[in-house]
Amino acid sequence: MPRRCSRREFLKAVTAGSGAALLPTPILAQEAAPRVVVVGGGFAGASVARALRRADPAVSIHLVEPSRTFTACPFSNSVIAGMRELAIQQFGYDKLAADGITLVSASATAVDAQPRVLILATGTRLNYDRLVLAPGIDIRWGALQGYSEAAAEEMPHAWKAGEQTLLLRRQLEAMDDGGTVIISAPPSPFRCPPGPYERASLIAYYLKTRKPRSKVIILDAKDAFSKQRLFLNAWKELYSDMLEWVPLSKGGAVTEVDPATKTFITDFGKHQASVGNVIPPQKAGRIAEMAGVADRTGWCPIDPVTFESKLVPNIHVVGDAAIAGAMPKSAFAANAQAKVCAAALIRLLRGEAPPAPKLINTCYSLVAPDYGISIAGVYQPANGQLTEVAGSGGVSLIDAPHSTRALEASLANGWFNTITSEAFG
Repeated sequence: MPRRCSRREFLKAVTAGSGAALLPTPILAQEAAPRVVVVGGGFAGASVARALRRADPAVSIHLVEPSRTFTACPFSNSVIAGMRELAIQQFGYDKLAADGITLVSASATAVDAQPRVLILATGTRLNYDRLVLAPGIDIRWGALQGYSEAAAEEMPHAWKAGEQTLLLRRQLEAMDDGGTVIISAPPSPFRCPPGPYERASLIAYYLKTRKPRSKVIILDAKDAFSKQRLFLNAWKELYSDMLEWVPLSKGGAVTEVDPATKTFITDFGKHQASVGNVIPPQKAGRIAEMAGVADRTGWCPIDPVTFESKLVPNIHVVGDAAIAGAMPKSAFAANAQAKVCAAALIRLLRGEAPPAPKLINTCYSLVAPDYGISIAGVYQPANGQLTEVAGSGGVSLIDAPHSTRALEASLANGWFNTITSEAFG
């Protein structure tokens, strides 16, 4: 019977970047180089482009991304809490270009699937043999009554890292001591399931150290969330007098917001904030809908072996936009999916059937600068979707000593460096 690895061994392997699919041998001589076009330059898109390039230098790879700089969401909660500067979160694409990947600085506006053509805002048409969409998320504007793009300037979502991140930080800095910060957490699915609770934790840390008479309230559309027991224990230990979680069953679901007064409205009453952070419902990035690969849920059903769309052939979807079964929408998951998709693409371009993969995801959350917790899992295809392998991964020990929490906070930095290095060099 094979030995089961310890959680420490598992996390060490994950932080070192394990879980990458074994890439096949290069495509041999062909009359014309196969062309793969990748849309989206985040963790998923950049990782799949680089994995393809490492797998075979003969493949022609175009990465379509309108922005010259990518701003990473992991650790952006630390930026909000004043523990980190936004510049550390920003990455360019120079090393992808140096790898021989053609960068196309434009927005994708349409897909003509029959002749396999991607159409750009500039009017340029890019032919492809295989198209990979990694568009991340878009906000469902209007899904929450009262919440619009204009409202986000008063009650920021900060769920796409960048100016919104800094806006929320400035609002916290300007708030008087004794103020109330309210965060609304949406129903699943959404990007980064533990993210709202890490954000609440780090805002509570900021307030405890700088504005100790203040309070944080989470209004939640759910009764359960990722790493729940670990978060609740940490809050009791660190922020018992200043952080309150209101679940769905106790009236936490927000049905409407009033940005003029920063008021959150539920079926049970109204909550007025000094600083209001609305994390709204989400969907796959717009190009997914325009390409016809998003279903009625707003997300993209995919084949769990190849990440090819179940709706449109020759188009693959990776990262937050994909319906990946039990696998959460996280940066590490996007990186793992990208490597599996790249391996599958090489085999498909060679006319071979890709093998069933195993994928690893791990996610670290900071409750304080020296207090980290994590969750990890292994996933494999089963019954047409990705399912978690029984007994794999797990969460941090509930009764771990502070030294272990500090170690996990340190490991979180290694985790971030690994996935950013694989994507951006």
